[in-house]
Amino acid sequence: MSNGDCFIVLPENCASGSLIVGRNAEDADGQLLGMSTEICYYDPDEVLTGKTDGGAKVETASDTFRVILQKPKLGLWGGDFGANDQGLAVGLTWSSGDAEAKDSDSLLATDLVRLALALCSTAEAAVERLGLMVSSYSQDSFKFNFIVCDSSSGWLVSCSGKLWAAEKVEAPFLRVPSGGLTVGSKIAKSTESLNVDDNFASSQDAEAQAPPEEWCGPKPLADKSYTHYNMFETLRAASRGSSSRGANVSVLNLKSISCHWFTATPNAAESVFKPFVFAPNPKISPLTQVQPEAELTLLHKLHNQKKPAALEHLRSLERSCVDELNNYFSLQDHPSEELDELLKDCVEAEVKFYR
Repeated sequence: MSNGDCFIVLPENCASGSLIVGRNAEDADGQLLGMSTEICYYDPDEVLTGKTDGGAKVETASDTFRVILQKPKLGLWGGDFGANDQGLAVGLTWSSGDAEAKDSDSLLATDLVRLALALCSTAEAAVERLGLMVSSYSQDSFKFNFIVCDSSSGWLVSCSGKLWAAEKVEAPFLRVPSGGLTVGSKIAKSTESLNVDDNFASSQDAEAQAPPEEWCGPKPLADKSYTHYNMFETLRAASRGSSSRGANVSVLNLKSISCHWFTATPNAAESVFKPFVFAPNPKISPLTQVQPEAELTLLHKLHNQKKPAALEHLRSLERSCVDELNNYFSLQDHPSEELDELLKDCVEAEVKFYR
């Protein structure tokens, strides 16, 4: 499964009072190399349809939300990172033990990401929902680690079997490595029976605790100057070359328009970010989805064939897109119909440079 190296910057360090979260998908064991990342959009009436990756029956709900979801490979129901129209973002940083558990009447890490986004409007609610689902549908061999963020708070959630623990992010900025469980002794929420005086990661598996890693790229300062463009550069600096897959950045803002950026191509250092907002009737490009009889998305296939000069031109377009959207967001509180095809237009503009 796709793990992720994640970066969280709390609002006190960010421009416009946003919370910014970034994720580099990584494939350390090489099982997903060459596979395409898919980007899928779901309306509320379809976000819970279909069969989960683990096979457990999806609960019905009267209130569900629109979701944009990244899937690490073809054929998955769930995803490894996504966001909803309530300004909630959920990402998988590490999973172990569930690779062979498909159709086992359980919920896999990818299922949990999609379900949390479909059913929850805040980070705290998503943390508790994740815990409830882990307690009910996990297996003893499963170990998962998630980041959960909204416009005001970030959380780390570590799960081992049917046990879970969550830590609220207090540091102004934090790198969450993809190597294992991250919740230690600073437990704010957990399984009721858990001894919160223990170090959760160490008590579950001494070798599973993720080692700390330094920040990469532009470092957030206490002057509210950090932007999503800085996060693009952070993810590019943290990219691990051939093992790096799709990258994401979510800019979560309660008072303005939240925006979610996807590369949908491997290796952030060789890719550009394309924006998505929850406009009234958003449409995403079929070029970010694997079509019948194909093995790669067309975007991924053409990206593999790109010429060096194309990336330079695309980076210039990316910068212009950032500036134009910043101006739009400064003038508008809600996205209008003119942003319905924002991601679609950007993907198709990128493809033109590759042909």
